Amino acid sequence: MKVNKIDHICIAVKDLEQARKVWEPVLGKDGPDDAYVDEPEKIKVARYWVGEVGFELMESTSPDGDVAKFIEKRGEGIMLVSFNVDDTRAALGELESKGYPFIGGARPFRDCEFAFVHPRKMSGVLLELIDYKWDELKKR
Repeated sequence: MKVNKIDHICIAVKDLEQARKVWEPVLGKDGPDDAYVDEPEKIKVARYWVGEVGFELMESTSPDGDVAKFIEKRGEGIMLVSFNVDDTRAALGELESKGYPFIGGARPFRDCEFAFVHPRKMSGVLLELIDYKWDELKKR
């Protein structure tokens, strides 16, 4: 499996608007470069580009969402690191054949797919693999 780059880093937050007030001055931003709600994942996201790496603040839209559960268990903080790959399903298959446990399978996002490697294998870090092409970067 070839990793193209660190795709993004996600910070789980209780209050997205409050977190934006703290992080935007540090990032030198007046607002997110990409803001969206992902209903199936139960998250509201503010994404900022730091070079070619995304920095995301994520708030749960539901008490039973994964972000809410993460915060309940561990508190606010870094929830996941995402690696950009050419093909999520191929990377998933390759790593599964080497004994890496996944949380579910490939999931859809915009025009791509992503998958999560279980943190018990990755030194406690939730690792995401995503094959998004990020054409948005070319428009900046």
